[in-house]
Amino acid sequence: MSEPQLDSATSGSLFNWTQLIYALHAFSLITGIIGAATVVGAFLTGWPSLIAVVLNYVKRADVRGTWLESHFRWQIRTFWYGLLWVGLCLGFVVVTFGIGILVAWLPLVIVSVWFVYRVVRGWLALRDRRPMYAA
Repeated sequence: MSEPQLDSATSGSLFNWTQLIYALHAFSLITGIIGAATVVGAFLTGWPSLIAVVLNYVKRADVRGTWLESHFRWQIRTFWYGLLWVGLCLGFVVVTFGIGILVAWLPLVIVSVWFVYRVVRGWLALRDRRPMYAA
């Protein structure tokens, strides 16, 4: 595939917004890793990630039609799919409370690793000025 065209909008301000959104998500992950919260909890309920998702929606129209649109889609889907998966995990714990509490940590660890993977992969692609093809 050819390299994405860089215009003044996507090489400047919007690129910086996208960087900021990845940074907010990464800050939430770090908070979960080194803090008392879980990675999943910090990512889905921490103020940095919540602000990041709001910024995604606020700036979404500005990136439409640019290669940065794929990064916004990637970031938004990371948040909402993660929320869905965690909801399913918690539902599993409630339904099977006796044994579920013992194995609930496994899906949460998997979702945590998935969050880290999505933020790192997306941010590296952004740094290389590549769109996210698989979302």
